[in-house]
Amino acid sequence: MTFKEKFQKDLMKLEFQKDIAQQKAINALNDLYLEIVKYWSTSSSFFIQLRKFFTRKTAKPQIPKGVYLWGGVGRGKTYLMDSFYEFLPIQKKIRIHFHRFMSRVHNELNQLKNLSDPLEIVAKKLQEESTIICFDEFFVSDIADAMILATLFQSLFRRGIILVATSNMPPCNLYRNGLNRIRFLPVIDLIKKNCIVMRIDNGVDYRLRELEQAQIYYYPLNAVADEKLLAHYPNKSEKTKERKNRIKINYRNITVIDTLDGILHATFEQLCQTPRNQNDYVEISRNYHTVLLANVKKMNCVSDDATRRFISLVDEFYERNVKLVISAEVKLESLYTQGKLEFEFRRCQSRLIEMQSCVYLSKKHLT
Repeated sequence: MTFKEKFQKDLMKLEFQKDIAQQKAINALNDLYLEIVKYWSTSSSFFIQLRKFFTRKTAKPQIPKGVYLWGGVGRGKTYLMDSFYEFLPIQKKIRIHFHRFMSRVHNELNQLKNLSDPLEIVAKKLQEESTIICFDEFFVSDIADAMILATLFQSLFRRGIILVATSNMPPCNLYRNGLNRIRFLPVIDLIKKNCIVMRIDNGVDYRLRELEQAQIYYYPLNAVADEKLLAHYPNKSEKTKERKNRIKINYRNITVIDTLDGILHATFEQLCQTPRNQNDYVEISRNYHTVLLANVKKMNCVSDDATRRFISLVDEFYERNVKLVISAEVKLESLYTQGKLEFEFRRCQSRLIEMQSCVYLSKKHLT
């Protein structure tokens, strides 16, 4: 059974409507699946040794092109990529959120800072782990990430790594208006050269289908919202573990309201309006299956730093199926207005809506 046949069978079970844009992406991923299977068999040591025996020169098999899926929020890009990844019949593969990938790269570079060509070492390690890397939510906004990718992608593609990625924008718009963007342009060229770029954008947000929703977003900020938020907390008399209002994340203490039995109760100010980085949210998402986030303020261009942190927080929680309960100043549709992060926040908003669904809330927390 091919990936396409398996996927079509799954769609029939789920009773999805026919989607032409998705069908084109399925065809592209199915072609890649077939090429990888063929490439893997012709690249095996047995076949290579056999050809060496009968011929003087060994024809090097052509590395398959990857697939870059882009389009608006909730179009099913991640679902397609995850289905493809799970069906791949190889062990050496990586599926990772792009921000988490960059966090890993930064950590490894810190450990290799006294060595020459540390990015080559990182690329070699990735090659040892994987033949194909699947990035979810490819988005570049940080100048340090942009400069790292300019070198790292050259090495990865040179080593024959196949890339599959999802993004909300085409390659040509990555790191748009970023500092020293001219140094990032080779990354865009490499993606176009080594990937088939597919747009999935038919106007349907699959996250906004009629899903049974749970009440876990409360507004405006008042006594009623506070009471409803606290209703998700264990009975205060049930002290199965010692409660504390300070947690240690990445060797640093963070003041919070309370913690108990895998539940974190903190304010928007504590988690998003103080210096935080992606690694902090990665660690929190591992340690807590539920987060009660209180007093989320309306965001705009004045608070873009806090907005970026909030988006990162939501991304990491979503990846690990963390249950996020929120009390906010305004309704979700009005939570961010009049700022340069409107595009990014639409994706965040779509995820928050999905995170309120009973389907999402029934998922097991990934530690």
